[in-house]
Amino acid sequence: MSDWLAHPRSLQAAERILDAAASLFSERGVNATQMGDIAKAAGCSRATLYRYFDNRQAVQLAYVHREARRVGARVTAEIGAIADPGERAVAGVLASLRAVRSDPLLIAWFRPDDAGATLQIAQTSEVIEAIARSLFATETAPAPDEAHEDWTRLARWLTRIIVSLLTVPGRDEAEERDMLERFIAPLLARAG
Repeated sequence: MSDWLAHPRSLQAAERILDAAASLFSERGVNATQMGDIAKAAGCSRATLYRYFDNRQAVQLAYVHREARRVGARVTAEIGAIADPGERAVAGVLASLRAVRSDPLLIAWFRPDDAGATLQIAQTSEVIEAIARSLFATETAPAPDEAHEDWTRLARWLTRIIVSLLTVPGRDEAEERDMLERFIAPLLARAG
C-alpha cells in the first residue's frame, strides 16, 4: 500500500512531488520529463499526481516558483545592505547567477533544449517579476507601485538578462560583472 494515503492533501505531499520532479528535470531535462515519470519517481499514482497538479506545466511552474522564492530570499539577504540601486542590481544579478549555477537541479533549466520553456515561465510569472524588482529596490528607495509600467518592464528586462547569462554565460564572472556595471548600473541610476 502506498504511503500517499497517510498524507492528507497538503503542502508536504506537493513538496514531495516537486522534489521528485526536480531530480527528473536535472536527469532527463525539463521538456523530456512527463507526468508519468514524475508520478513514478514520487511514488504515487498518476491520479494522485493530477490531484495536486493539473498538468506538466503546473508542476514546472510550481517548481520554478518554489526555487525562485528560495534563491530570491538568499540573494536579498546577500544584497540587503547595498543602498545604491545600480550596485544592488549588479550584486543581485551576480548572486542570482552564482546561486543557480551552483545547484545542478536549477542549472538544468538553462540547457539549450530547456531554455525556451524557462524563458517563457520567467517572462510570464508575477512571482519572478516581483523577485526581479527586489534586485533594484531598497528600503530607502523601494520599487514604485507595481502598476508603474516602466518599472515592470525593467524587472522583466532584468529577468531576461539573468536568463541570457545563465543560458549563454560570459567568459567568467569578471566579464559578467563588467557588462552589468557598464550597462545595468547606469540604467538604474537614470531610472531612479
